[in-house]
Amino acid sequence: MKAKTALPAVAMTAVSMVLTLAVVVMWLGTAVPWLVALVVGLGIDGGWLATLAYERRLAAQGDHSHAVTGVGWSFGIIAAGVLVAHALTVDGHAAAWLAVSWFPIAAKALWLVHGLWERTALTPVALDAIRGIQQEARDEAAVARARLRAEAATEETRLTAVTGAGARVARVQAKTAQTLAGAWSTLETARAGEETGRALTSVTARVTPGVTPCWELPVWGPLEPVVPALEGPALTDAALDVLVDDIRRSEDPALSYREMASRFRSAGHSASEVRLRAAWKRVV
Repeated sequence: MKAKTALPAVAMTAVSMVLTLAVVVMWLGTAVPWLVALVVGLGIDGGWLATLAYERRLAAQGDHSHAVTGVGWSFGIIAAGVLVAHALTVDGHAAAWLAVSWFPIAAKALWLVHGLWERTALTPVALDAIRGIQQEARDEAAVARARLRAEAATEETRLTAVTGAGARVARVQAKTAQTLAGAWSTLETARAGEETGRALTSVTARVTPGVTPCWELPVWGPLEPVVPALEGPALTDAALDVLVDDIRRSEDPALSYREMASRFRSAGHSASEVRLRAAWKRVV
């Protein structure tokens, strides 16, 4: 990759120097001896080459000089100016000379690109590490996507199964409710019928004379057992404190409040949570 950026810059620089030398010799050769013109052309090319070499040396050392860079650009602009001036004063082929007059500026730009590449270039080891990191990230992303797709498919299957089971349960419940409703309607019809009541009364009258039967349908629905409330005199604060302290100290180490409260109520004692907690604070 280094040769791909350096070779175009070297080729463009060489062509620019040859063109500059040729133009200076042809342009000044008519006014001064050709040796003088040759020296002027070589001076321009030599100065440009010297500043370029110095810039490359500083770049190899990781350094940079704005002064040297400015001098290098000055030589490039001078060479381009010579080419442009020659193209404007020559009698014929002016367009061709103008077409190549930008070569010195292009050469400097290519060296600038090559310098930027050198400052950002990485070693093969670093490039391999970067490729490995990128590949690892791609692998992790692919695994994550596959896991998400699998979880989504599993969840969809689970929801389908749950929905199907729920639908079956709903159908069974509906069928059972319909059957119960039919049975209940039959019972209600039998109870409301006059002939049924007289028949049942005639039967029970022989078994329990003097008792008028009352035919009522059973209650259809859940039943909640009623727990009778504990009845007894309320404990005084002093008696409550004694009970709490005795229960708390019934084991070693002493019981916690939750354990004490559980044993207090399981023993059949009655007190509000506020009074029980206040007694616990007093004895503790």
